[in-house]
Amino acid sequence: MTIQLKTQNLTAYYELTRLNKPIGILLLLWPMYWALWIASNGTPDLLVFCVFTLGVILMRSAGCVINDYADRRLDPHVSRTQQRPIVTGRVTAAEALQLFAVLVLASFLLVLLMNKLTIWLSFGGVFLAALYPFMKRYTHLPQVFLGLAFGWAIPMVYAAQTNSVPPIAWLLFVATVIWAVVYDTMYAMVDREDDLKIGIKSTAILFGDLDKVLIGFFQLLFFVALILVGQKAGLGVYYFAGLWAAGGFALYHQWLIKDREPAKCLSAFLNNNWLGFVVFMAIVMDYLVR
Repeated sequence: MTIQLKTQNLTAYYELTRLNKPIGILLLLWPMYWALWIASNGTPDLLVFCVFTLGVILMRSAGCVINDYADRRLDPHVSRTQQRPIVTGRVTAAEALQLFAVLVLASFLLVLLMNKLTIWLSFGGVFLAALYPFMKRYTHLPQVFLGLAFGWAIPMVYAAQTNSVPPIAWLLFVATVIWAVVYDTMYAMVDREDDLKIGIKSTAILFGDLDKVLIGFFQLLFFVALILVGQKAGLGVYYFAGLWAAGGFALYHQWLIKDREPAKCLSAFLNNNWLGFVVFMAIVMDYLVR
């Protein structure tokens, strides 16, 4: 495929990759950083840190591009997405596929700096990133597939740091998938009415009137998983104090979504960034004070 991306479309490409809205990058980075700091006992390899930080940015951007390509006929019917670059014609479908290919190739070139296990695992990451956008057509669980895609950086970063993927890595992976179900259900609550009209599926629709209760249940499971991670990693008081603080954010998110107002549901989704940051700082502090 000949790459014919247009330099005059840089602003549109910037919006298509959502680099102007970095919340997705942050929600991907925090679990990857949790895993990297625990895998390295608080002293991550600099090359691994740089490769995975840049790789997360590239792959999240690629995921946004393929998502908008997949939704190009649906986005005009959702008020929140009617101004996206493909919908407005600023970027063609062919350009979007080309940009996706460029971003994936750049990510793969980065991962070639890592060991063989990490390289093999990277194929799973590309598969999940490409699969997720189409799941909302066939299942009410696209949020689970988002979590699988977002969480795949965890076994990869463990492989890069330790050349192995121990059970604790998979426990962190499960925690990340659960967390994604929590915050992306909040996000799906924003578009629920539009999604119902055009036949898009989501956990927000599946959960129905039990949405807040089930989000709370998954929040609880998330913290149980993080407690188990802390125990298995031998983390101490700073980590568990951080989990209490993160729990405060989770309660705040429940308060925001209590009336299911779209704007407040969006705020709850965005505020999950701070929950992830608090958990990361708790891990960092726990290793620093040893």
